[in-house]
Amino acid sequence: MSGKKILLVKENQILMGISKTRLKTEILAGITSFFAISYIIIVNPMILSDAGIPAGLSVFATVFSSAIGCLIMALWAKAPVILTPGMGVNAFFTYTVVVGMHLSWQQAVAISIFSSLIYMVIAFTRASEFLANAIPAVLKKGITVGIGLFLVTLGLEKAELIQSGGKRALLAAGSLSNPATLLALFGLLLSLILFLRRVPGGFVIGIIVTSLVGVLFHIGGTQATSISLSQLPKYSEILFKGDFSQMFSIKFLLAVFSMTMILVFESMGILEGILQDPSQFRKAFQASSVTTFISGFLGTSPTVAAAESASGIESGGRTGIVSLVSGILFLLSLFFIPLLSYVPQAAIAPVIIITGAVMMEQLATINFADFTDWFPAFLIIVLIPLTGSISTGLAFGFVAYPILKLAMGKQSEVHPIMYVLGLLFLAQLGFNSILV
Repeated sequence: MSGKKILLVKENQILMGISKTRLKTEILAGITSFFAISYIIIVNPMILSDAGIPAGLSVFATVFSSAIGCLIMALWAKAPVILTPGMGVNAFFTYTVVVGMHLSWQQAVAISIFSSLIYMVIAFTRASEFLANAIPAVLKKGITVGIGLFLVTLGLEKAELIQSGGKRALLAAGSLSNPATLLALFGLLLSLILFLRRVPGGFVIGIIVTSLVGVLFHIGGTQATSISLSQLPKYSEILFKGDFSQMFSIKFLLAVFSMTMILVFESMGILEGILQDPSQFRKAFQASSVTTFISGFLGTSPTVAAAESASGIESGGRTGIVSLVSGILFLLSLFFIPLLSYVPQAAIAPVIIITGAVMMEQLATINFADFTDWFPAFLIIVLIPLTGSISTGLAFGFVAYPILKLAMGKQSEVHPIMYVLGLLFLAQLGFNSILV
């Protein structure tokens, strides 16, 4: 055997060794990401049912759009990102477009398809790189921290450690006499110990053990549903139902504008915030846009990159194997939806809380000495969780940044595109108030 062949064999052996040692980590990260976002299988249909889409059929759209999205992400972008119908945009779809604007869910689907088409044009042209380079680093960090704080808030709510404060306060502490809260605290402590000790698959172990404790002590999971595969033949009732009859109306066009802003900048912010490898951004952004476009035809609100993907990344996931595993689990979930109901929110909450806390570490890299940097980032950070809308937080931060820089004579620090984005986000805030 020649020296060159021997060298190639050795290189292949090294690569195979690396892939074998990484495979277990990637698979566990995929399982972690799936469990962290699995609540969407039940929650998304419940939200879309308020728009008039039957929950029993919407669950298929949720699962299929997520599985297809994860497959595209795995094969095209090779990134550890989960694509699934987004919690913020599904609320916009239902409560703003359908309930607030009095449009049908079929027209809302058409708005989603039209918006995602614009999103795809941006993603597959230099516009995506141009926008990514034009956005100041401090705002990107603010987006990461804001999404992290949003996840922490979401996790605390799922753990029932915080609740609505009523008239006295915005939020109040949950009761420690609540079994679900005690279970969540147990899960949080267990998951923290496993996380700090860097136990492989620690998040998955935490979810499974906490779920078993919940079953043992009869602390229920999410509400069980009557959804079954027997309803699959009826799924065609919501396929390809986009209604474009109002596409030239003011309401339709304003909704398209707002949804496009949400899709482009929410996806950009999440991907910038969670991806460890910046080189994965472009193709991940493209994969997200394609899946968003497909989701409308499947009969659901737009898909986005799930912030919960950060839990799998924090577990060590770095490649498309994570999204591939999650995609497979989404499909398998059709057979085990009743079992998913036994995974309590208290078991999922610790993973979301810890993941959010890790994302908030970016606060340490923000320049607090320059208030023109810090305050716009601060607006993003606090308004994302307080309004429950990533797009609203982005809007206020992007509007404030150029204004403060101009006021202090620091216009040289502002890329020209930031003035355009500031005006667009200001318009979005105005349009949203009109639409609602």
